[in-house]
Amino acid sequence: MVRDMTSGSPMKLIVGFAVPIFLGNLFQQLYSVVDAMVLGRAVGVDALAAAGSTQALSFLVLGFITGLTHGYAILIAQRFGAGDYAGVRCTAANAGYLAAVSSLVITAASLLGVRALLEVMHTPEDIFRDALLYIQVIFIGTAAAVAYNMFSGILRALGDSVSPLVILVVSSLVNVGLDVLFVVVFRWGVAGAAWATVLAQALSSAMCFAVLRRLELMRFQREDWRGDRDVIRALLRLGVPVGIMNSITAMGTMLLQSVVNGLGSVTVAAYTAGSKLMNLALQPGDILGIAVGTYVGQNLGAGRLDRIRAGVRQSVLLSLVINIVMGLVLALFGRELTAVFVSGTEEAVIEAAYPYFVITGAGVWIVGLLFLYRFALQSLGDTFIPMVSGGVELGMRVGAVLVLARRFDMGFYAVCWAEVAAWLGACVLLAVGYYARMAKLSRQEQ
Repeated sequence: MVRDMTSGSPMKLIVGFAVPIFLGNLFQQLYSVVDAMVLGRAVGVDALAAAGSTQALSFLVLGFITGLTHGYAILIAQRFGAGDYAGVRCTAANAGYLAAVSSLVITAASLLGVRALLEVMHTPEDIFRDALLYIQVIFIGTAAAVAYNMFSGILRALGDSVSPLVILVVSSLVNVGLDVLFVVVFRWGVAGAAWATVLAQALSSAMCFAVLRRLELMRFQREDWRGDRDVIRALLRLGVPVGIMNSITAMGTMLLQSVVNGLGSVTVAAYTAGSKLMNLALQPGDILGIAVGTYVGQNLGAGRLDRIRAGVRQSVLLSLVINIVMGLVLALFGRELTAVFVSGTEEAVIEAAYPYFVITGAGVWIVGLLFLYRFALQSLGDTFIPMVSGGVELGMRVGAVLVLARRFDMGFYAVCWAEVAAWLGACVLLAVGYYARMAKLSRQEQ
């Protein structure tokens, strides 16, 4: 369902667009949680730790893909908001060419370098083999991840957040079923969980493509398929910095993971459980940011800066309310939530994870604003400041770990505080960047 967000109540449009995305991403995160639950309970803590130790490495590669395709969607949203439907189709076609090439290059590079990266991250010897197997299967499915992110990004740029919801619900249920089949019945261990994720992603991409083909707006003519250097340059200008930003952020996460890996398998399992639940907790802020990004992109194309200001201002207040509540839930119920991932005898894992929830829960409201300002800035056409914000996150994480872990020997607590410090540094930069960008656009409008 294509949706024009250039008229009507900003908050109603943003929330109405965000709710289906939230529900869809909730299902997506839930099948990631199911992976962890099945591995932790059916195979053991070592299997959970093996899969979890690859999270940062996975984000390094798949985060770059997500950034690229999000940048492509920004241009599509702007052209849709301007009523340039031929431009929408031309942009989508050229984005497809770039996505096909990038998926081949990224797959080859990631498979060639994965072993060395796991070694650099100090992956514990007792889980190294399973960690390598798990991430190799995930990287084999890179093309499916590229296709899904591009097709779903186009749908959302056109204001359709309902179709991706339905698709993710279906694929999540399939993933859960495959998890049980491959891991519990066939006893394929970590490889089974990875193949379940890859196959579910492939199903999602195929379903998104089927929906796009049915849209009147996306019925391509021969001229729409032409390669356009100007469009490709514009796509790369928007997509590459966002991809780099995600990869830089992932490098910081890899640093934290390497510190965690050096603390033993129990701490790795605790961090895995904590990270899975934190990803769920961050979904409201992330999804609100995505919704604001689409709203801003369409209204920028329509030349409605007044609507952009109103929508972002109202979204800031909503983000604060939601994420303060979310932080309290994490701090109060962290132990009970961790127990979902492990058997009742793994008290050491539960206790090790609890500080993560208390400390990072206190900073959830910060990362909520970070998402909002980052997506808004990107949709305003400024991908440089968001890219720099990734560097700030990396610098803050490195600094916090060097000072807290090495100088004060704070161990896992250093990792927790490094997360909050990274969010705070990036959020301040992005907020300043957003208001400066809006002031500049206002002067140009006068």
